[in-house]
Amino acid sequence: MSKPTLSDLRAFMAVAEHRSFRRAADFLGVARPTLSHAIRGLEDSLDVRLFHRTTRSVALTEAGTRLLGRLDPLLHDLDAALEDVTGEQGHLQGQLRINGNDVAIRLLLRTVVPEFLARYPGVELDLVAEGRLVDIVGQGFDAGIRLGEAVPKDMVAVPLGPDIRFLAVASPRYLAQRPAPDVPDALTRHPCIRQRLPSGKRYRWEFSKRGQSVEIDVPGTLTLDSSPLMVEAAIGGLGIAYVPEPYARAALDDGRLVSVLEDWCPRIPGLSLYFPGNRHMPASLRAFIDTIRELRDQFEALAPSTPAVLATSSSAGAKAG
Repeated sequence: MSKPTLSDLRAFMAVAEHRSFRRAADFLGVARPTLSHAIRGLEDSLDVRLFHRTTRSVALTEAGTRLLGRLDPLLHDLDAALEDVTGEQGHLQGQLRINGNDVAIRLLLRTVVPEFLARYPGVELDLVAEGRLVDIVGQGFDAGIRLGEAVPKDMVAVPLGPDIRFLAVASPRYLAQRPAPDVPDALTRHPCIRQRLPSGKRYRWEFSKRGQSVEIDVPGTLTLDSSPLMVEAAIGGLGIAYVPEPYARAALDDGRLVSVLEDWCPRIPGLSLYFPGNRHMPASLRAFIDTIRELRDQFEALAPSTPAVLATSSSAGAKAG
């Protein structure tokens, strides 16, 4: 039996992580037939089937799952060791993959990314913006960026900006026709502008005051999947919306919107970069975090004026229904 090469094992890891030969080939920068040939060669050399393949899906076999579990920490440690060697020489190389919501990635592009790429031109920075919360380890990312509430408990978090809050808002014209709610339960008597999350679920509005927490699946005949559109609908008098404060700030300042239940809307932790604490930290990620810390004042100055994304908070993801 011929021994598999490191290239064969990395090909297997890519297909296992992406669950797709096409996506894995794109990730590796090779042709799909080349990748398929490499996997067939690996299976032949090991004399075991690693994937169940259909025209629509790719899934690991039991043997493939065992191999993935053994290879993942080994290859990660190998990559970390190689990065440490190059880092010691002052020439970082390799790829740094970070997953975040759209707002987080925009903030990075305006603050940290230019400085980081100027300092470390040998690092390939792969930033992926998506609304849904993903398993960064399972999807092959070195780090993620989400609201503090969404960071998994087993991850190490580095705060990036100040706390934020969500506000219930309505137009003066709307409130002239109906009494403003004085407690969250009163929202059940109002047409509310509901929010659809990337998962397809609706967000349950959450409020808290003096240790008391309330979740409400508000009524309403209008559902949107965009906070800016929800603000626009509220300005138009279509009901009460519940949005991150920065989205509504301009309309609140000029009187087009009024906040209600404000004493039920406390601040929550803002954006944080997070990564697994039980793995060796790649030198490139350590350098990225150091750059963030050096530019923290610049980052925090932009963060309050940039709307945070509700759809990736733990409350929105886990408690929507």
